[in-house]
Amino acid sequence: MKEFDSESLSTFNGKDGQPCYFAHGGRVIDVSGSRLWKTGVHMKRHQAGRDLTLDIKAAPHGPDVLDRYPHVGTFAEETKRHDLPAPLETMLERLPFLRRHPHPMAVHFPMAFSIAPALFYSLYLITMVKSFETTALHCLGASILFLLPAVITGFLTWRINYQAKTMRAVRIKIRASFILLAVALGSFLLRLQSPKGFAAASWEGVIYFLLLLALVPIVAVIGWHGGSLTFPVEGE
Repeated sequence: MKEFDSESLSTFNGKDGQPCYFAHGGRVIDVSGSRLWKTGVHMKRHQAGRDLTLDIKAAPHGPDVLDRYPHVGTFAEETKRHDLPAPLETMLERLPFLRRHPHPMAVHFPMAFSIAPALFYSLYLITMVKSFETTALHCLGASILFLLPAVITGFLTWRINYQAKTMRAVRIKIRASFILLAVALGSFLLRLQSPKGFAAASWEGVIYFLLLLALVPIVAVIGWHGGSLTFPVEGE
């Protein structure tokens, strides 16, 4: 059976008519027949022609799925991600779930808390029940609090899984995230200027409500492009 090293394996990257091979645990797997590897990149994240042993450890499926594909050789060396700082690489080897999961876990909290203020403030305007207005404020504060770890883990995930490559979806997510933070923080500071809240018909109240409503489409943009990275749309 053929033996591969990093250099020879890199030529089988699925581009220019080349087959899609990658190494896992000392084996070289041919996934050319999989539609999920038809461009040489799986889920916009994993590039063929590399040792993906550590990537598989962090994947949502187990290594048993690799048994469906031909084993075409052995991998002669165990490579590491030399593009990552040594302490970070060591941490990821010990805790492989950190390669993939922290950002998806963290991002759901600010998204939910950013949508909630518009909902609760709308209920307040309809019912004039003060507790709804207070809840909207609390959710707004929570969205700001949870945005910070979401942004930090987002940059970390981008660095680890995509080597900080320029990607349209990532660019949009970064810009929209900072816009979301600015709008949420602006809304929060505006509301704090009136400890008792705004009169529904006042200009401050109208501006505050419009800012809360603006959070919803911004979250939708972030969610759509984040989802397109995790679950690529067919044909992209």
